[in-house]
Amino acid sequence: MNFRLADLSRDRAALHRLWLELGWINKGQEDVMDLLLADSTALVADLNGEPECLVLTSPATLRYLDDELPFGIVAAVTTSRLARKRGLAGRLCAQAVADLAIAGAPLVGLGMFEQGYYNQLGFGTGGYEHFVSFDPAQLDVDVPARVPRRITPDDWPAVHAARLARPLGHGGVRVLPAAATREPLMRAENGFGLGFYDGPNGELTHHFWAKADNLQHGPFRIFWMVFQDRAQLLELLALIRGLGDQVHLVSLRELPTLQMQDLICQPFKQRRITEKSPFETGVRAAAYWQVRICDLAGCLERTHLRGETVRFNLALADPIGRFLDESVTWRGVAGDYVVTLGPSSAAERGTDPALQTLTASVGAFSRLWLGVRPATSLAWTDTLAGPADLLQRLDWALRLPEPRPDWDF
Repeated sequence: MNFRLADLSRDRAALHRLWLELGWINKGQEDVMDLLLADSTALVADLNGEPECLVLTSPATLRYLDDELPFGIVAAVTTSRLARKRGLAGRLCAQAVADLAIAGAPLVGLGMFEQGYYNQLGFGTGGYEHFVSFDPAQLDVDVPARVPRRITPDDWPAVHAARLARPLGHGGVRVLPAAATREPLMRAENGFGLGFYDGPNGELTHHFWAKADNLQHGPFRIFWMVFQDRAQLLELLALIRGLGDQVHLVSLRELPTLQMQDLICQPFKQRRITEKSPFETGVRAAAYWQVRICDLAGCLERTHLRGETVRFNLALADPIGRFLDESVTWRGVAGDYVVTLGPSSAAERGTDPALQTLTASVGAFSRLWLGVRPATSLAWTDTLAGPADLLQRLDWALRLPEPRPDWDF
């Protein structure tokens, strides 16, 4: 198989065909794909002289407590009908992860189509995202809303700048290429946005972007909300509440650090009376993003915890090497380490016979380090094991906020 960088001057038509066949774009949306191709690194695998598998990657950052780390995104993995079950997607995705690691990304993430597939490349599942559906008229927000400005796809420079400038909590992600914003703006059928340009130089400060499944009565689905402080959040919620005269349902991914139920009147009554209707309210959850560490020492060097220091041996397994060609210099992070977690953290190759040993897959350790689940929980459900007292000490050392990317990737 020939793995190579895409040559858009010759591959464009074949790549359009690939996404059209798989339903990733509809006829007439080829320009949307072109945005992503131009703003990403595109790896392809050839069969019969044409690309039949495509992987796109993008640079990003991820906030870890008070620091912001380089973060690589695997933005798309697609395989044509005729190339299925030949191992192309796994091998090409592994090559893309290796390329990101070699380029300096200590951590890589992706959105999964199903749990299990990317675990074979060392990825571990992130935290639950909550999707809240509510009658906008039931928002308990008693603040005035000024007249907003319309947001359209032509406003993508301001929208992308606002998304990048938003404050981040633990696990928050910024995807750097502008196509990460332009693509959903262009793709959303019946898409619309409302916002305010309150920056010192007229910058867009707070807004939301949504689509209408039904223009008159909804549901309206909000893809993202951007704000910098509580007052801006409340003003956006007041705008949404103002839609409630005619729109019966709004859905959004719960905002980081907030519990949306605090802002909804009579949520249980609303759920009961709308059950099984087209405007059913409630909350559902899904864990659909995954991460993996690609540079253990690099991640821990920028890990500054606030509790007591914990030192231990780490026997780390990483399955990605078997998917990589022998010529690839980065082979994953498998091996034995002496790990220190505390105000100053580190990972050094080797073992210390005086220390206890934690055994883990890279996916499970990535989840532990990011704060997705505590060590005692992962020891029950994932590939992680160690003495009970070590697991409990790790639970205390890694008492982290819930990681919330607040940006789909």
